[in-house]
Amino acid sequence: MEVSVHNATENVSKEVSEVANASNSEPVSFVTASSPAPEEDKVLVSVEVCMKSLSTARSEDVRKAVERMFEKRNLSYYDGPVPVPTDDSFLTENVERISICDTDEWVENHKILLFWQVKPAVHVFQLSEEGPGEDSSGGDVLSSFSEWLLPAKEFDGLWESLIYETGLKQRLLRYAASALLFTEKGVDPCLVSWNRIILLHGPPGTGKTSLCKSLAQKLSIRFNSRYSACQLVEVNAHSLFSKWFSESGKLVAKLFQKIQDMVEEESTLVFVLIDEVESLAAARQAALSGSEPSDSIRVVNALLTQMDKLKSSPNVIILTTSNITAAIDIAFVDRADIKAYVGPPTLQARYEILRSCLQELLRTGILKYSQDCEYLVLPNYSTLLDKLHSSDMGEPGEPLFLFKKLLEAAETCQGLSGRALRKLPFLAHAALANPNCCDPSKFLHTLVETAQREVSEVQA
Repeated sequence: MEVSVHNATENVSKEVSEVANASNSEPVSFVTASSPAPEEDKVLVSVEVCMKSLSTARSEDVRKAVERMFEKRNLSYYDGPVPVPTDDSFLTENVERISICDTDEWVENHKILLFWQVKPAVHVFQLSEEGPGEDSSGGDVLSSFSEWLLPAKEFDGLWESLIYETGLKQRLLRYAASALLFTEKGVDPCLVSWNRIILLHGPPGTGKTSLCKSLAQKLSIRFNSRYSACQLVEVNAHSLFSKWFSESGKLVAKLFQKIQDMVEEESTLVFVLIDEVESLAAARQAALSGSEPSDSIRVVNALLTQMDKLKSSPNVIILTTSNITAAIDIAFVDRADIKAYVGPPTLQARYEILRSCLQELLRTGILKYSQDCEYLVLPNYSTLLDKLHSSDMGEPGEPLFLFKKLLEAAETCQGLSGRALRKLPFLAHAALANPNCCDPSKFLHTLVETAQREVSEVQA
């Protein structure tokens, strides 16, 4: 969403009216406050500041400069980018971008967040460009894990690209904040229990692994004032199985000993990602019935034991995913604090995914809108429904017709995963007779046909 910026001398009621009537924004209502809200009643809004890769400025100096910038401006707060002020040479030289986060719930409730209601929490970070490192065991042995220094350039923008039902991402952020807070405050785990383990389960292609990686990235930004370094360790589950009897359990123990060495540095926040955890935590009942090798029991036992050991370390969060929840040992499932189902995208999510894809194609010039406007902005789902209920259909090639066609494509895509939806615009472009000259109307027509073909192949 856009962030509207006004001079401090402007009348507040005029500001509210302008924001409420702004194009491509949802209808909003707000009761004007006569005085600033008390400090304890203010809404905490995260402001993420990405420094330039070559910047050598101190994060604290950048944070103070951004806070001063917000004090000088009269802002209504929406998720999205804030322009870096061109009249501030320090910020211009050192800051790549400034983004406002965590206002979605207020927007869903049709409210505006104005400057006196908000307490900005500024998080300054610099992306690591080192790339992944691997465990070097030597020889022909598979690497048991890969690790990234966070926040990593590879995961930049990943969180924003993932579109789920309202509340899922915020739920995960709040859980992590509470888990770390309880540990820091010394809450007795014998009285109040938590394990700092997240299990995301659901069908393939719904973005579970990407959500785990982007969650680790987001938390590394939010907690960088508390931890001087953050690492993501992605476990290669296939490397932990040996052809030798009883060796697999030892490999699991060896891996977690390395992780234990990492978390001994209390100033480092460590995220452990175990993708497709059912391969390690297979139900022991299957082994007892003879359908699984007995060595798998040792693997599960070793995994549970090592996770219990990590529970005493306050600076580690375990992220796991599974496509087959029923195959996971019940003892592991019981240890997970959050067991979140990540299902196929809803109609609204499908529309928003396709909308973001088309907006990117328009931005890069692959799609060219021929009407007299510099840049075609596709409305979000809620705004589109309002437009459709209040307007007649436009002519082919006009915006309303395009919006309707995009909605038709989203409706056609029922049953496709988020991964398949992200590939759909590419497949549609590849199916065009003349891909070098493509207007949005023809492209959307091809997109619907491509979606129909993909759905029929999935259902076949």
